[in-house]
Amino acid sequence: MNEHVLDVSDLPPCEPLERVLAALETLAPGDRLRVLHHREPLLLYPWLQEHGFSWDTQRGRVTEYEIVIWHTAAGDARDPAAAK
Repeated sequence: MNEHVLDVSDLPPCEPLERVLAALETLAPGDRLRVLHHREPLLLYPWLQEHGFSWDTQRGRVTEYEIVIWHTAAGDARDPAAAK
């Protein structure tokens, strides 16, 4: 399992979503994408659910929010520890 980090915290609106979606296109099964963001990406969550991803959102250490995203088949959506 590899964890990729994507910091979108300094980008203007629309760019964070675009960058996250682009990164998810290349995310291998079993890998995780850790997104560092200055706000909670509420518009992203329905897309993730529709496309077979799970996520865990927490208050970040470096930025306001950290969202860990993985393919649902690679981890249990009800187990945030699977994202760590």
